[in-house]
Amino acid sequence: MPATNNSNGRPATRKARTWLTVGVLAALAAIPFFHRQAPLKITTTTAERGSIRSLISTNGKIEPIQNFEAHSPVATTVKRLFVKEGDQVRKGQLLLQLDDADLRSQAARAQAQMKAAQADQADLTTGGTREELLTLDAQLIKARSARDEAQRNLEAFRRLQQQGAASAGEVQQAEEALQRAQADTTLLEQKQKDRYSQPEVAKVQALGAQAQAAYEAAKDALAKSTVLAPFDGIVYTLPVKQGAYVQTGDLLLQEGDLSKMLVRTFVDEPDIGRLATGQKIEVTWDALPGRIWKGTVSTIPSTVKLRGARNVGEVTCSVDNHDLRLLPNVNVGVTVITAEHGDVLTLLREAVHMDDTKPYVYQVVDGTLKRRDVEVSLQNLTEVEITAGLPEHSLVALSSIDAKPLTDGTRVKVVQ
Repeated sequence: MPATNNSNGRPATRKARTWLTVGVLAALAAIPFFHRQAPLKITTTTAERGSIRSLISTNGKIEPIQNFEAHSPVATTVKRLFVKEGDQVRKGQLLLQLDDADLRSQAARAQAQMKAAQADQADLTTGGTREELLTLDAQLIKARSARDEAQRNLEAFRRLQQQGAASAGEVQQAEEALQRAQADTTLLEQKQKDRYSQPEVAKVQALGAQAQAAYEAAKDALAKSTVLAPFDGIVYTLPVKQGAYVQTGDLLLQEGDLSKMLVRTFVDEPDIGRLATGQKIEVTWDALPGRIWKGTVSTIPSTVKLRGARNVGEVTCSVDNHDLRLLPNVNVGVTVITAEHGDVLTLLREAVHMDDTKPYVYQVVDGTLKRRDVEVSLQNLTEVEITAGLPEHSLVALSSIDAKPLTDGTRVKVVQ
């Protein structure tokens, strides 16, 4: 076998060939090292014991539970104001007085009309006024007397006719006179029995009802022209000024007991089924950051209404407001706590995956991902309760740094 030449044409030595062989072997040995897959870099979380709450977050509006609104009963002027907005008032305290001169005149006229109607109704019962009754009695006595006399005359003429002393014509005239007298008597007796016809009775009764209603309305308007506090509270709205002209129905003032407030909460339709009376709520107001008012659900929706672009159910809740910091008519944030579990195993929600509606996680064991089927219970937007399938303090994968999918058996490296 001919000797191998080196680069300058001289034969290669055995030592040179040996070093060449070592270099080739070293290069071949290095190939698997460069092609070996690096561990997948992931972020993780730990399953820890704690508490978890299921929540509904929405908005609401504040109003007093015990509330009173005074409206003007008629178009008139505000005669006198006895309070200003923000005043604390006691039950029965005089708050406002309207000009009631016209109301008093209306009440007097209505009362007179009502009394006249009552008199007419009394006449219906007795058959007429006393004067009418006396006149009718006298007329009836006179008519009966005339009838009796006509009866006697007829009998006399009939006897005379039998004796030939009276003609048939005279007897006929006596019969006609008796018929007229009887008719007059019957008419007066009918008047005495049924003084008024049915249309007359209906008219008198209608006028009586109208007069009664007018009087009640005038009396009610007169009472409302003087506004008294119906309970202890605070005048929180007073849109009118003394001497101002107000129309019928205009708001005069609002008073409320602000120590207990009602939160009218608007819950989106998909969440309504999670509601129940007695659930705890938390109320926040942007005007007082960090402050939380706590209360309970009083009523749940009985129907769904369109509010803006949302289909919502109205939930009423009550909250304590002993320091009076929560004001009426403000918009607030409301959190309804639909469920709450304490001392349970919890995990970040993004660590839980679903496979055919069966939840599972990837536990990190000795640098390798191990799929674990788990059972879950309560969950919210950030956490989920693990009830089975995962030990406490387990290290669980969240996601990979380079967005590669997580798979069972993958070697991983945990990064912060």
